[in-house]
Amino acid sequence: MLAAVAVAQIISGVPNANPRSGSPANVVANGFALQRVVNGNDTLENPAGIFSRYGYLDDSTLQTDGFPTKTEPDQNTYLVTRRNPGGPTAGYDYGHRFLIQGHEVFTPSNATFNRAYFTRVNLDVSDPAHRVTLLNPLPADATDSGVRSIDGSTFDPFTGQLLFTAEAGNLGGVFGQALKWSGTTAPPVANYDGSMGKAGYEGIHNDKLGNLIIIEDVGGANVNTDGVKQPNSFVYRFKPAHAGDLTQGKLQVLQVSVNGTPVVFHTTVPDGAAAVTADALGEPIRALHSGSPQQAKWVTIHDTAVDGTAAFDANAAAKAGGVGANANPANKGTPLKRPENAKFVPGSDFRSFVVAETGDTSKTAGDSAGAAERGAWGALLRVDLPKAGADAGTVRALVVGDQAHASFDNVAFLDERTVLLSEDRGETLHQQANALDSLWSFDISKPLDKINADAKRLIAQGRDPESTSDSTLREPPPAKTHNDGDNEVTGIHVSDGSTSPSGILGSELPFNAGGRSPWRIFVTGQHGANITYEIVATKKKHGW
Repeated sequence: MLAAVAVAQIISGVPNANPRSGSPANVVANGFALQRVVNGNDTLENPAGIFSRYGYLDDSTLQTDGFPTKTEPDQNTYLVTRRNPGGPTAGYDYGHRFLIQGHEVFTPSNATFNRAYFTRVNLDVSDPAHRVTLLNPLPADATDSGVRSIDGSTFDPFTGQLLFTAEAGNLGGVFGQALKWSGTTAPPVANYDGSMGKAGYEGIHNDKLGNLIIIEDVGGANVNTDGVKQPNSFVYRFKPAHAGDLTQGKLQVLQVSVNGTPVVFHTTVPDGAAAVTADALGEPIRALHSGSPQQAKWVTIHDTAVDGTAAFDANAAAKAGGVGANANPANKGTPLKRPENAKFVPGSDFRSFVVAETGDTSKTAGDSAGAAERGAWGALLRVDLPKAGADAGTVRALVVGDQAHASFDNVAFLDERTVLLSEDRGETLHQQANALDSLWSFDISKPLDKINADAKRLIAQGRDPESTSDSTLREPPPAKTHNDGDNEVTGIHVSDGSTSPSGILGSELPFNAGGRSPWRIFVTGQHGANITYEIVATKKKHGW
Protein backbone atom coordinates (compact mmCIF):
# COMPACT_ATOMS: atom_id res chain seq x y z
CA MET A 1 0.00 0.00 0.00
CA LEU A 2 1.28 3.44 -0.88
CA ALA A 3 1.56 6.11 1.78
CA ALA A 4 -1.51 8.15 2.66
CA VAL A 5 -1.72 11.75 1.53
CA ALA A 6 -0.41 14.00 4.30
CA VAL A 7 -1.17 17.59 5.14
CA ALA A 8 2.42 18.53 4.32
CA GLN A 9 1.70 17.68 0.68
CA ILE A 10 -0.60 20.70 0.46
CA ILE A 11 2.48 22.85 0.76
CA SER A 12 1.23 26.27 -0.30
CA GLY A 13 -2.43 27.14 -0.03
CA VAL A 14 -4.15 29.95 -1.90
CA PRO A 15 -3.31 33.07 0.15
CA ASN A 16 -6.65 34.88 -0.08
CA ALA A 17 -10.31 34.27 -0.74
CA ASN A 18 -11.79 35.73 -3.91
CA PRO A 19 -13.51 39.08 -3.32
CA ARG A 20 -17.22 39.34 -3.96
CA SER A 21 -16.88 41.33 -7.16
CA GLY A 22 -17.62 40.39 -10.73
CA SER A 23 -17.09 36.78 -11.78
CA PRO A 24 -13.62 35.72 -10.61
CA ALA A 25 -12.34 32.27 -11.53
CA ASN A 26 -11.70 29.51 -9.01
CA VAL A 27 -8.14 29.62 -7.67
CA VAL A 28 -6.64 26.26 -6.73
CA ALA A 29 -3.57 25.59 -4.58
CA ASN A 30 -0.29 24.89 -6.34
CA GLY A 31 -0.06 21.22 -7.35
CA PHE A 32 -3.81 20.69 -7.78
CA ALA A 33 -6.39 21.30 -10.52
CA LEU A 34 -10.14 21.02 -11.04
CA GLN A 35 -11.43 18.72 -13.80
CA ARG A 36 -15.07 19.08 -14.82
CA VAL A 37 -17.17 15.99 -14.25
CA VAL A 38 -20.61 17.36 -15.12
CA ASN A 39 -22.10 20.75 -16.00
CA GLY A 40 -25.38 22.18 -14.78
CA ASN A 41 -26.80 22.30 -18.29
CA ASP A 42 -25.99 18.67 -19.09
CA THR A 43 -29.12 16.79 -20.09
CA LEU A 44 -30.45 13.83 -18.18
CA GLU A 45 -30.58 10.45 -19.88
CA ASN A 46 -34.24 9.98 -18.97
CA PRO A 47 -35.78 13.47 -18.77
CA ALA A 48 -39.33 13.82 -17.52
CA GLY A 49 -41.35 17.02 -17.42
CA ILE A 50 -39.43 19.78 -15.65
CA PHE A 51 -36.67 17.29 -14.70
CA SER A 52 -34.45 17.35 -17.77
CA ARG A 53 -31.06 18.84 -16.76
CA TYR A 54 -28.44 18.11 -14.12
CA GLY A 55 -28.31 21.53 -12.48
CA TYR A 56 -31.52 23.26 -13.55
CA LEU A 57 -35.24 22.59 -13.49
CA ASP A 58 -37.05 23.47 -16.70
CA ASP A 59 -39.74 25.24 -14.71
CA SER A 60 -39.45 28.81 -15.99
CA THR A 61 -43.13 28.84 -17.00
CA LEU A 62 -44.04 27.90 -13.41
CA GLN A 63 -42.03 30.76 -11.88
CA THR A 64 -43.35 34.29 -11.59
CA ASP A 65 -39.91 35.68 -12.46
CA GLY A 66 -39.66 33.53 -15.62
CA PHE A 67 -36.29 32.00 -14.67
CA PRO A 68 -35.59 28.27 -14.39
CA THR A 69 -34.65 27.04 -10.91
CA LYS A 70 -31.02 26.22 -10.17
CA THR A 71 -31.16 22.89 -8.36
CA GLU A 72 -28.19 23.01 -5.95
CA PRO A 73 -26.62 19.54 -6.33
CA ASP A 74 -25.10 18.89 -2.93
CA GLN A 75 -23.29 16.05 -1.14
CA ASN A 76 -21.35 13.85 -3.57
CA THR A 77 -21.17 10.09 -2.99
CA TYR A 78 -18.69 8.09 -5.07
CA LEU A 79 -19.42 4.38 -5.60
CA VAL A 80 -17.65 1.53 -7.40
CA THR A 81 -19.79 -1.53 -8.08
CA ARG A 82 -18.83 -5.05 -9.16
CA ARG A 83 -21.66 -5.20 -11.66
CA ASN A 84 -23.61 -2.79 -13.82
CA PRO A 85 -26.47 -1.60 -11.55
CA GLY A 86 -28.75 -1.00 -14.50
CA GLY A 87 -30.77 2.01 -15.51
CA PRO A 88 -33.53 3.31 -17.74
CA THR A 89 -32.02 1.97 -20.98
CA ALA A 90 -32.40 -1.80 -21.28
CA GLY A 91 -29.15 -3.68 -21.89
CA TYR A 92 -26.95 -0.57 -21.60
CA ASP A 93 -23.59 -0.91 -19.85
CA TYR A 94 -23.44 1.91 -17.30
CA GLY A 95 -20.02 0.81 -16.10
CA HIS A 96 -18.87 0.45 -12.50
CA ARG A 97 -18.04 3.95 -11.25
CA PHE A 98 -20.71 6.42 -10.23
CA LEU A 99 -21.17 9.78 -8.52
CA ILE A 100 -24.45 10.35 -6.70
CA GLN A 101 -26.03 13.68 -5.69
CA GLY A 102 -29.24 14.88 -4.15
CA HIS A 103 -30.48 18.22 -5.53
CA GLU A 104 -31.79 20.52 -2.79
CA VAL A 105 -34.34 22.63 -4.71
CA PHE A 106 -35.62 24.56 -1.71
CA THR A 107 -39.40 24.75 -1.71
CA PRO A 108 -41.44 27.50 -0.01
CA SER A 109 -42.79 26.16 3.27
CA ASN A 110 -46.35 26.89 2.24
CA ALA A 111 -46.05 25.16 -1.13
CA THR A 112 -47.65 21.82 -1.84
CA PHE A 113 -45.11 20.70 -4.42
CA ASN A 114 -41.76 18.95 -4.01
CA ARG A 115 -39.10 19.35 -6.69
CA ALA A 116 -35.89 17.94 -5.27
CA TYR A 117 -34.38 14.98 -7.11
CA PHE A 118 -31.51 12.48 -7.22
CA THR A 119 -28.95 12.01 -9.99
CA ARG A 120 -26.31 9.43 -10.83
CA VAL A 121 -23.32 10.49 -12.93
CA ASN A 122 -22.11 7.42 -14.83
CA LEU A 123 -18.38 8.13 -14.70
CA ASP A 124 -17.39 5.32 -17.09
CA VAL A 125 -19.79 6.62 -19.75
CA SER A 126 -18.64 9.27 -22.23
CA ASP A 127 -21.80 9.34 -24.36
CA PRO A 128 -23.70 12.48 -23.21
CA ALA A 129 -26.98 10.71 -23.89
CA HIS A 130 -26.27 8.30 -21.03
CA ARG A 131 -23.86 10.26 -18.85
CA VAL A 132 -26.33 11.46 -16.17
CA THR A 133 -29.30 9.41 -14.97
CA LEU A 134 -32.35 10.73 -13.13
CA LEU A 135 -33.05 8.36 -10.24
CA ASN A 136 -36.49 9.49 -9.04
CA PRO A 137 -39.61 7.61 -10.08
CA LEU A 138 -42.01 10.40 -11.07
CA PRO A 139 -45.78 10.78 -11.49
CA ALA A 140 -47.23 11.10 -14.96
CA ASP A 141 -47.15 14.93 -15.02
CA ALA A 142 -43.51 14.99 -13.79
CA THR A 143 -43.90 18.28 -11.94
CA ASP A 144 -43.56 16.88 -8.40
CA SER A 145 -40.81 14.52 -7.28
CA GLY A 146 -42.33 13.68 -3.90
CA VAL A 147 -39.26 14.94 -1.99
CA ARG A 148 -37.95 18.41 -1.09
CA SER A 149 -34.64 20.05 -0.18
CA ILE A 150 -32.46 16.93 -0.54
CA ASP A 151 -28.99 17.60 0.85
CA GLY A 152 -27.04 14.61 2.19
CA SER A 153 -26.37 11.26 0.59
CA THR A 154 -24.56 8.03 1.37
CA PHE A 155 -24.70 4.33 0.54
CA ASP A 156 -25.86 1.81 3.13
CA PRO A 157 -24.21 -1.53 2.30
CA PHE A 158 -26.41 -3.39 4.79
CA THR A 159 -29.60 -2.58 2.86
CA GLY A 160 -28.09 -1.97 -0.59
CA GLN A 161 -29.74 1.44 -0.59
CA LEU A 162 -28.74 4.95 -1.43
CA LEU A 163 -29.81 7.11 1.52
CA PHE A 164 -30.76 10.75 1.04
CA THR A 165 -31.66 13.37 3.63
CA ALA A 166 -34.07 16.29 3.28
CA GLU A 167 -33.09 19.55 4.97
CA ALA A 168 -36.66 20.76 5.29
CA GLY A 169 -37.38 21.22 8.98
CA ASN A 170 -40.28 19.09 10.16
CA LEU A 171 -41.00 18.25 6.51
CA GLY A 172 -37.57 16.67 6.07
CA GLY A 173 -36.36 13.17 6.85
CA VAL A 174 -34.40 10.21 5.50
CA PHE A 175 -35.21 8.51 2.20
CA GLY A 176 -33.91 5.24 0.78
CA GLN A 177 -33.67 3.90 -2.75
CA ALA A 178 -32.13 0.67 -4.03
CA LEU A 179 -28.86 1.17 -5.87
CA LYS A 180 -29.60 -1.72 -8.23
CA TRP A 181 -32.37 -1.40 -10.80
CA SER A 182 -34.51 -4.50 -11.43
CA GLY A 183 -35.81 -3.17 -14.75
CA THR A 184 -35.92 0.11 -16.65
CA THR A 185 -38.15 1.85 -14.11
CA ALA A 186 -36.41 3.64 -11.25
CA PRO A 187 -36.63 1.78 -7.91
CA PRO A 188 -39.23 3.15 -5.49
CA VAL A 189 -38.23 5.67 -2.83
CA ALA A 190 -39.02 4.78 0.78
CA ASN A 191 -39.20 7.21 3.70
CA TYR A 192 -38.14 6.38 7.24
CA ASP A 193 -40.36 8.91 9.02
CA GLY A 194 -41.57 6.25 11.45
CA SER A 195 -38.13 5.15 12.63
CA MET A 196 -35.85 8.18 12.16
CA GLY A 197 -38.47 10.89 12.28
CA LYS A 198 -38.99 14.06 10.30
CA ALA A 199 -36.36 16.79 10.74
CA GLY A 200 -34.04 19.12 8.84
CA TYR A 201 -31.52 16.35 8.24
CA GLU A 202 -28.35 16.87 6.23
CA GLY A 203 -25.32 14.62 6.85
CA ILE A 204 -25.77 10.84 7.11
CA HIS A 205 -23.17 8.07 7.45
CA ASN A 206 -22.92 4.42 8.50
CA ASP A 207 -20.67 2.83 11.04
CA LYS A 208 -19.54 -0.81 10.75
CA LEU A 209 -22.43 -2.03 12.95
CA GLY A 210 -25.14 -0.64 10.66
CA ASN A 211 -25.83 2.39 12.88
CA LEU A 212 -26.41 5.73 11.18
CA ILE A 213 -25.04 9.09 12.33
CA ILE A 214 -27.52 11.77 11.18
CA ILE A 215 -26.82 15.51 11.38
CA GLU A 216 -29.53 18.15 11.55
CA ASP A 217 -29.26 21.68 10.18
CA VAL A 218 -32.01 23.98 11.45
CA GLY A 219 -31.36 27.62 12.24
CA GLY A 220 -32.43 29.17 15.54
CA ALA A 221 -33.97 32.46 16.59
CA ASN A 222 -31.91 35.59 17.23
CA VAL A 223 -30.91 36.15 20.86
CA ASN A 224 -29.58 39.70 20.30
CA THR A 225 -29.68 42.49 17.74
CA ASP A 226 -26.31 41.37 16.28
CA GLY A 227 -27.90 38.25 14.82
CA VAL A 228 -26.39 35.70 17.22
CA LYS A 229 -28.72 32.73 17.04
CA GLN A 230 -29.86 30.16 19.56
CA PRO A 231 -28.50 26.67 18.82
CA ASN A 232 -31.41 24.69 17.40
CA SER A 233 -30.01 21.53 15.74
CA PHE A 234 -28.99 18.11 17.00
CA VAL A 235 -26.69 15.17 16.29
CA TYR A 236 -28.59 11.88 16.08
CA ARG A 237 -27.77 8.18 15.91
CA PHE A 238 -30.16 5.58 14.58
CA LYS A 239 -29.55 2.08 15.93
CA PRO A 240 -31.51 -0.42 13.84
CA ALA A 241 -32.90 -3.42 15.69
CA HIS A 242 -31.18 -5.46 12.98
CA ALA A 243 -28.59 -4.20 10.50
CA GLY A 244 -30.26 -4.15 7.11
CA ASP A 245 -33.70 -3.10 8.36
CA LEU A 246 -34.07 0.65 8.78
CA THR A 247 -37.76 0.52 9.69
CA GLN A 248 -37.19 -0.71 13.25
CA GLY A 249 -34.86 0.58 15.94
CA LYS A 250 -33.96 3.43 18.27
CA LEU A 251 -33.37 7.07 17.39
CA GLN A 252 -30.92 8.62 19.82
CA VAL A 253 -29.61 12.15 20.31
CA LEU A 254 -26.20 13.27 21.55
CA GLN A 255 -26.33 14.81 25.01
CA VAL A 256 -23.29 16.77 26.23
CA SER A 257 -22.76 17.66 29.89
CA VAL A 258 -20.63 20.48 31.27
CA ASN A 259 -19.63 20.09 34.92
CA GLY A 260 -22.13 17.27 35.22
CA THR A 261 -25.12 19.24 33.91
CA PRO A 262 -26.64 18.37 30.50
CA VAL A 263 -26.62 21.21 27.96
CA VAL A 264 -30.19 21.42 26.66
CA PHE A 265 -32.51 23.68 24.67
CA HIS A 266 -34.44 26.37 26.55
CA THR A 267 -37.62 28.28 25.72
CA THR A 268 -38.91 31.62 26.95
CA VAL A 269 -41.81 29.75 28.52
CA PRO A 270 -41.12 28.35 31.04
CA ASP A 271 -37.34 28.92 31.20
CA GLY A 272 -37.20 32.68 30.58
CA ALA A 273 -35.43 34.97 28.12
CA ALA A 274 -32.12 34.84 30.02
CA ALA A 275 -31.95 31.05 29.65
CA VAL A 276 -32.60 31.30 25.91
CA THR A 277 -29.81 33.88 25.53
CA ALA A 278 -27.49 31.69 27.61
CA ASP A 279 -27.97 28.84 25.12
CA ALA A 280 -26.01 30.98 22.63
CA LEU A 281 -23.85 33.13 24.90
CA GLY A 282 -23.57 31.31 28.22
CA GLU A 283 -20.82 29.27 29.87
CA PRO A 284 -21.91 25.79 28.71
CA ILE A 285 -21.62 26.59 25.01
CA ARG A 286 -18.28 28.34 25.63
CA ALA A 287 -16.98 25.23 27.40
CA LEU A 288 -18.20 23.06 24.53
CA HIS A 289 -16.07 25.14 22.12
CA SER A 290 -13.08 25.56 24.45
CA GLY A 291 -11.11 22.55 23.21
CA SER A 292 -11.46 20.78 26.57
CA PRO A 293 -13.18 17.36 26.47
CA GLN A 294 -16.75 17.33 27.73
CA GLN A 295 -18.72 14.25 28.70
CA ALA A 296 -21.24 13.05 26.12
CA LYS A 297 -23.67 10.19 25.75
CA TRP A 298 -26.39 8.92 23.45
CA VAL A 299 -29.91 9.06 24.87
CA THR A 300 -32.94 7.42 23.25
CA ILE A 301 -35.79 9.70 22.14
CA HIS A 302 -37.77 7.22 20.02
CA ASP A 303 -37.95 3.42 19.97
CA THR A 304 -40.18 1.71 17.43
CA ALA A 305 -40.64 -1.19 19.87
CA VAL A 306 -42.21 1.24 22.38
CA ASP A 307 -43.40 4.25 20.37
CA GLY A 308 -44.54 2.53 17.18
CA THR A 309 -43.85 3.59 13.61
CA ALA A 310 -46.02 6.66 13.13
CA ALA A 311 -44.14 9.67 11.74
CA PHE A 312 -42.80 12.03 14.43
CA ASP A 313 -40.92 15.32 14.75
CA ALA A 314 -37.33 14.37 15.68
CA ASN A 315 -36.29 17.94 16.55
CA ALA A 316 -39.23 18.29 18.96
CA ALA A 317 -38.41 14.88 20.45
CA ALA A 318 -34.77 15.90 20.97
CA LYS A 319 -35.91 19.01 22.86
CA ALA A 320 -38.50 17.16 24.96
CA GLY A 321 -36.48 14.00 25.65
CA GLY A 322 -38.79 11.77 23.66
CA VAL A 323 -42.19 11.47 22.04
CA GLY A 324 -45.50 12.16 23.75
CA ALA A 325 -46.16 10.36 27.04
CA ASN A 326 -42.82 8.56 26.74
CA ALA A 327 -40.81 11.78 26.87
CA ASN A 328 -38.20 11.91 29.63
CA PRO A 329 -36.57 15.27 30.48
CA ALA A 330 -33.37 13.40 31.36
CA ASN A 331 -33.07 12.40 27.70
CA LYS A 332 -33.02 15.88 26.17
CA GLY A 333 -30.35 16.44 23.50
CA THR A 334 -27.72 19.15 23.23
CA PRO A 335 -28.44 21.76 20.53
CA LEU A 336 -25.59 22.91 18.29
CA LYS A 337 -24.96 25.88 15.96
CA ARG A 338 -26.28 24.46 12.68
CA PRO A 339 -24.21 21.28 12.38
CA GLU A 340 -24.28 20.22 8.73
CA ASN A 341 -22.19 17.14 8.14
CA ALA A 342 -20.03 14.52 9.82
CA LYS A 343 -17.39 11.94 8.93
CA PHE A 344 -15.82 9.08 10.83
CA VAL A 345 -12.11 9.55 11.50
CA PRO A 346 -10.31 7.02 9.25
CA GLY A 347 -8.39 4.39 11.13
CA SER A 348 -10.40 4.94 14.33
CA ASP A 349 -12.48 1.76 13.81
CA PHE A 350 -15.60 3.97 14.01
CA ARG A 351 -14.77 5.08 17.53
CA SER A 352 -14.46 8.74 16.48
CA PHE A 353 -16.26 11.12 14.18
CA VAL A 354 -16.20 14.86 13.51
CA VAL A 355 -19.14 17.25 13.12
CA ALA A 356 -18.96 20.54 11.17
CA GLU A 357 -20.95 23.48 12.56
CA THR A 358 -21.87 26.33 10.21
CA GLY A 359 -22.56 28.92 12.93
CA ASP A 360 -24.49 32.13 12.31
CA THR A 361 -23.17 33.09 8.83
CA SER A 362 -23.06 36.75 9.82
CA LYS A 363 -20.17 39.13 10.49
CA THR A 364 -22.18 41.13 12.98
CA ALA A 365 -22.90 37.93 14.88
CA GLY A 366 -19.28 36.78 14.72
CA ASP A 367 -18.10 40.17 16.00
CA SER A 368 -20.68 40.23 18.80
CA ALA A 369 -19.14 40.12 22.29
CA GLY A 370 -18.33 36.54 23.30
CA ALA A 371 -19.95 34.97 20.23
CA ALA A 372 -16.83 33.88 18.30
CA GLU A 373 -15.56 31.62 21.07
CA ARG A 374 -19.02 30.04 21.20
CA GLY A 375 -19.13 28.94 17.56
CA ALA A 376 -20.72 31.94 15.84
CA TRP A 377 -18.22 31.67 12.96
CA GLY A 378 -18.59 27.87 12.86
CA ALA A 379 -16.59 25.03 14.36
CA LEU A 380 -15.43 21.44 14.00
CA LEU A 381 -16.23 19.13 16.91
CA ARG A 382 -14.85 15.65 17.53
CA VAL A 383 -16.80 12.88 19.29
CA ASP A 384 -14.70 10.04 20.74
CA LEU A 385 -16.22 6.76 21.94
CA PRO A 386 -14.37 3.85 23.60
CA LYS A 387 -15.55 1.50 20.85
CA ALA A 388 -17.82 1.56 17.83
CA GLY A 389 -21.44 1.83 18.88
CA ALA A 390 -20.64 2.78 22.49
CA ASP A 391 -23.23 4.82 24.36
CA ALA A 392 -20.89 7.31 26.10
CA GLY A 393 -17.69 9.20 25.35
CA THR A 394 -16.37 12.73 25.03
CA VAL A 395 -16.71 15.69 22.69
CA ARG A 396 -14.26 18.55 22.13
CA ALA A 397 -13.68 21.35 19.65
CA LEU A 398 -10.89 20.88 17.09
CA VAL A 399 -11.51 24.10 15.15
CA VAL A 400 -13.33 27.26 16.21
CA GLY A 401 -13.92 29.53 13.24
CA ASP A 402 -13.00 33.15 12.70
CA GLN A 403 -13.68 35.63 9.91
CA ALA A 404 -11.12 33.98 7.60
CA HIS A 405 -12.25 30.42 8.36
CA ALA A 406 -16.03 30.40 8.67
CA SER A 407 -19.37 28.73 8.02
CA PHE A 408 -18.20 25.15 7.67
CA ASP A 409 -20.44 22.79 5.73
CA ASN A 410 -19.21 19.53 4.21
CA VAL A 411 -16.22 17.64 5.60
CA ALA A 412 -13.88 14.91 4.32
CA PHE A 413 -10.63 13.28 5.40
CA LEU A 414 -7.40 12.96 3.40
CA ASP A 415 -5.89 10.93 6.24
CA GLU A 416 -6.46 10.52 9.97
CA ARG A 417 -5.13 14.01 10.71
CA THR A 418 -6.00 15.99 7.57
CA VAL A 419 -9.54 17.32 7.23
CA LEU A 420 -11.01 19.19 4.27
CA LEU A 421 -13.76 21.63 5.25
CA SER A 422 -15.89 23.54 2.74
CA GLU A 423 -17.44 26.90 3.56
CA ASP A 424 -21.03 27.98 2.98
CA ARG A 425 -20.99 31.63 4.01
CA GLY A 426 -24.13 32.67 2.18
CA GLU A 427 -24.73 35.96 0.46
CA THR A 428 -25.09 37.99 3.65
CA LEU A 429 -21.62 37.10 4.89
CA HIS A 430 -20.19 37.32 1.36
CA GLN A 431 -21.28 40.94 1.31
CA GLN A 432 -20.29 41.78 4.87
CA ALA A 433 -16.76 40.36 4.61
CA ASN A 434 -16.29 40.86 0.84
CA ALA A 435 -15.08 37.27 0.54
CA LEU A 436 -16.42 34.26 -1.35
CA ASP A 437 -16.21 30.71 -0.02
CA SER A 438 -13.09 28.58 0.39
CA LEU A 439 -12.19 24.91 0.74
CA TRP A 440 -9.79 24.50 3.67
CA SER A 441 -7.32 21.84 4.76
CA PHE A 442 -6.79 21.58 8.54
CA ASP A 443 -4.27 19.47 10.41
CA ILE A 444 -6.37 18.32 13.39
CA SER A 445 -3.27 17.19 15.28
CA LYS A 446 -2.55 20.91 15.86
CA PRO A 447 -3.73 22.54 19.10
CA LEU A 448 -6.85 24.69 18.98
CA ASP A 449 -4.91 27.95 19.31
CA LYS A 450 -2.64 27.09 16.33
CA ILE A 451 -4.87 25.18 13.93
CA ASN A 452 -6.40 28.14 12.05
CA ALA A 453 -3.06 29.85 11.44
CA ASP A 454 -1.65 26.64 9.95
CA ALA A 455 -4.66 25.87 7.73
CA LYS A 456 -4.19 25.77 3.95
CA ARG A 457 -6.77 27.10 1.49
CA LEU A 458 -7.08 24.40 -1.19
CA ILE A 459 -9.65 26.31 -3.28
CA ALA A 460 -10.64 29.97 -3.31
CA GLN A 461 -14.09 29.60 -4.85
CA GLY A 462 -14.90 31.91 -7.70
CA ARG A 463 -18.28 33.17 -8.82
CA ASP A 464 -19.59 32.10 -12.20
CA PRO A 465 -21.50 34.55 -14.41
CA GLU A 466 -24.81 32.80 -13.69
CA SER A 467 -24.45 33.44 -9.97
CA THR A 468 -23.25 37.00 -10.54
CA SER A 469 -26.35 37.63 -12.65
CA ASP A 470 -28.60 36.26 -9.90
CA SER A 471 -26.89 38.48 -7.33
CA THR A 472 -27.48 41.54 -9.51
CA LEU A 473 -31.14 40.61 -9.94
CA ARG A 474 -31.57 40.32 -6.17
CA GLU A 475 -30.08 43.75 -5.40
CA PRO A 476 -31.57 45.97 -4.26
CA PRO A 477 -34.72 44.33 -2.86
CA PRO A 478 -37.25 43.26 -3.84
CA ALA A 479 -35.58 40.25 -5.46
CA LYS A 480 -36.20 39.92 -9.17
CA THR A 481 -35.32 36.21 -9.23
CA HIS A 482 -36.09 33.30 -6.92
CA ASN A 483 -32.58 31.91 -7.44
CA ASP A 484 -29.89 32.39 -4.81
CA GLY A 485 -27.04 34.68 -5.81
CA ASP A 486 -24.69 32.62 -3.62
CA ASN A 487 -21.92 30.49 -5.20
CA GLU A 488 -21.02 27.82 -2.67
CA VAL A 489 -18.22 25.26 -2.64
CA THR A 490 -19.87 22.08 -1.40
CA GLY A 491 -20.05 18.31 -1.44
CA ILE A 492 -16.36 17.70 -0.70
CA HIS A 493 -15.96 13.92 -0.86
CA VAL A 494 -12.88 11.68 -0.64
CA SER A 495 -13.56 7.99 -1.24
CA ASP A 496 -12.44 4.81 -2.95
CA GLY A 497 -16.10 4.07 -3.73
CA SER A 498 -16.39 0.86 -1.74
CA THR A 499 -19.90 -0.61 -1.55
CA SER A 500 -18.89 -3.36 0.88
CA PRO A 501 -19.71 -3.43 4.63
CA SER A 502 -15.99 -3.86 5.24
CA GLY A 503 -15.18 -0.76 3.19
CA ILE A 504 -17.55 1.78 4.73
CA LEU A 505 -16.05 5.26 4.54
CA GLY A 506 -13.87 5.63 7.60
CA SER A 507 -12.82 1.99 7.82
CA GLU A 508 -9.54 2.55 5.98
CA LEU A 509 -6.92 5.25 5.67
CA PRO A 510 -7.13 6.91 2.25
CA PHE A 511 -4.14 6.09 0.11
CA ASN A 512 -2.66 7.24 -3.16
CA ALA A 513 -3.98 6.54 -6.62
CA GLY A 514 -2.32 3.55 -8.21
CA GLY A 515 -3.11 1.31 -5.25
CA ARG A 516 -5.54 -1.60 -5.43
CA SER A 517 -8.49 0.81 -5.39
CA PRO A 518 -7.69 4.47 -6.12
CA TRP A 519 -9.23 7.17 -3.95
CA ARG A 520 -10.78 10.17 -5.65
CA ILE A 521 -11.81 13.69 -4.55
CA PHE A 522 -14.98 15.43 -5.77
CA VAL A 523 -16.43 18.87 -5.08
CA THR A 524 -19.28 20.98 -6.48
CA GLY A 525 -19.65 24.68 -7.19
CA GLN A 526 -23.29 25.11 -6.21
CA HIS A 527 -26.03 27.70 -6.93
CA GLY A 528 -24.66 29.21 -10.15
CA ALA A 529 -23.65 27.07 -13.12
CA ASN A 530 -23.76 24.00 -10.83
CA ILE A 531 -20.53 22.37 -12.00
CA THR A 532 -19.17 19.29 -10.24
CA TYR A 533 -15.40 18.77 -10.36
CA GLU A 534 -12.83 16.16 -9.53
CA ILE A 535 -9.78 17.52 -7.70
CA VAL A 536 -6.64 16.05 -9.24
CA ALA A 537 -2.95 16.45 -8.58
CA THR A 538 -0.76 18.09 -11.18
CA LYS A 539 2.44 16.85 -9.55
CA LYS A 540 3.33 13.22 -9.10
CA LYS A 541 4.40 13.55 -5.50
CA HIS A 542 0.81 14.26 -4.45
CA GLY A 543 -0.16 10.77 -5.54
CA TRP A 544 -3.73 11.75 -6.42
